[in-house]
Amino acid sequence: MTDVPAASLEPEVVPRPTAEERWRALRTVSRGDVVYRSLLTLLTLCLPAVLLVIALELLVAALPGIRAMGLSFLVHSEWDAVHDRFGALPLIVGTVYSSAIALVIAVPLALACAVFLTEFAPRWLRQPVATLIELLAAVPSVIYGLWGIFVLIPLLRDHLWPVVKPVLHWLPIFSGVFYGPSMLAAGVILAIMILPYIAAVTREVLLAVPPAQREAGLALGATRWETVWTVILPYGRAGIMGAVILGLGRALGETMAVTMVIGNNHQVALSVLKPGYTIASVIANEFAESVTRLQVSSLFYVGLVLFVITLVVNALARFLVWRVARGSGVGSTAL
Repeated sequence: MTDVPAASLEPEVVPRPTAEERWRALRTVSRGDVVYRSLLTLLTLCLPAVLLVIALELLVAALPGIRAMGLSFLVHSEWDAVHDRFGALPLIVGTVYSSAIALVIAVPLALACAVFLTEFAPRWLRQPVATLIELLAAVPSVIYGLWGIFVLIPLLRDHLWPVVKPVLHWLPIFSGVFYGPSMLAAGVILAIMILPYIAAVTREVLLAVPPAQREAGLALGATRWETVWTVILPYGRAGIMGAVILGLGRALGETMAVTMVIGNNHQVALSVLKPGYTIASVIANEFAESVTRLQVSSLFYVGLVLFVITLVVNALARFLVWRVARGSGVGSTAL
């Protein structure tokens, strides 16, 4: 048998690459990676570009109205197309007021639905109920408007208001005669429309809470409700706030259903029983019938105001979510 040299039995030592060689290898990018990254960058930049194009178009179309009326357009209440006198204050107030009413109604209901479905409902009931709630978002707004005219308004005017009137009539927000189409009807319709958005996002936020958080609360002797109130909701409050702002953004821009039930009266009124007007409603009602250049520009001007309000609300929401998440040691990562 031929003897094998001892040197040939030793494993071959492969020299390790230097730090400079490893860095050069990491920086080497294939052509496919460059094309893919460039395509993703282009598609990502298209989104803010669309936003800028919309803002620019609104600004250009609104310039005649801005030059003619300036910022006084935002504080005047008159809307007279015959004499070319326009003021957006009732529209701005109506938009914010109806959305605030919707949030007051929808947020507690949506939060209660989310807590029930994630913490207390039997397993066989959770998914069917969640699906039914989310299906509310699929109903067209014009159907909500028709339902509001033929069901909601008679229900509020003929059955609910006579019961609560003796208790609430002394409050300024419930003063006056309730004829039906009103800010209250618009707020209720909006609440029904934004409820599935808030409930769905809040449910996902609560499902993202680690089970260890629940178990820790229960192990310390808290009841299930105390665990929800002191552990689960504080943990996900950043995500819940984001869900509320998502619903608010949906309410600010709603058009058809609100137009059909709000009464379309260009006035500022504190009482929710009075008719009102919103920015989206006046654009939908008058844009096709506008005859003068100043009227068309005024509608673009008020549309620009709604655009700015929406941007400010969303920016404020992101800031609040950031502050809440930063100020606590925990926070949902669902958003």
